[in-house]
Amino acid sequence: MTPQARRDDLIRAALDLFGSRAPELVTVDDIVARAEVSRPLFYRYFPSLRELQVQALRTVTDGLIDGLAGLEEGPPETRLRAAVRGLIDVADHYRAGYIALLRSGSVIATSDTDAAIDEVRNRAVALILDALDVQDPSPLLSLTLRCWTAVVEGALLSWLQERTLPRDLLETWLVDQLTAMLAATATHEETRTFT
Repeated sequence: MTPQARRDDLIRAALDLFGSRAPELVTVDDIVARAEVSRPLFYRYFPSLRELQVQALRTVTDGLIDGLAGLEEGPPETRLRAAVRGLIDVADHYRAGYIALLRSGSVIATSDTDAAIDEVRNRAVALILDALDVQDPSPLLSLTLRCWTAVVEGALLSWLQERTLPRDLLETWLVDQLTAMLAATATHEETRTFT
């Protein structure tokens, strides 16, 4: 196995384990047992458990950003649905890591993971603006989109943990949420009820 493949295998093992327990409860022994390697081999690739945890979570955020890399052609709703579908796909693929990344109060959160999460949020907002063909959003529109990304994160976190809704209903609901929020924003901008 190449060094990069071994490193990726250790990260995959950690992400798998995050599915059954919080990342801060996963030990080096757990990871080497899952990856079927020795402790010395683990430390050849990662100087510490914390470094592996951060890299595993970075894998999730990179996947989210890659999943948001582009939009389908077509009308805004088609493009928006594609973006939401991409987010759900990646969050589902990296379920355990996504939950660990966004779970409130995670002890393995760092400025690096916070910056990575912000990068995903910024990319999501940029894609929506692109889908809406908006170059210079108003402050209220920017606020609306930031609030919607929080709705998406919360909804995905609940859905990944509980699976109480069919996936296609979640997708439609998230698009409808944004549509309703945009309508409310447009009403306020037209009536200039904000300063």
